[in-house]
Amino acid sequence: MNKILFFAHLRDAVGEETIQLDLNGKTVAELKEFISEKYEIALTNVMTAINEEFASDEEVIQQGDAIAFIPPVSGG
Repeated sequence: MNKILFFAHLRDAVGEETIQLDLNGKTVAELKEFISEKYEIALTNVMTAINEEFASDEEVIQQGDAIAFIPPVSGG
């Protein structure tokens, strides 16, 4: 199983801080597509991290990886 973490407005949209899915062998792009369809949220400008390291959409997820979706942050 894999732990998926959501931050900021994504957490509010999903209604959970974390969810568990079996993603072994799936790409980040496949996960983004699944999450976008299931929760009706856009993940186009969202950074993705696997095990606390930024990952590209082509990265393959392994069993036990933790995936985080981090939206852009604005400040002032």
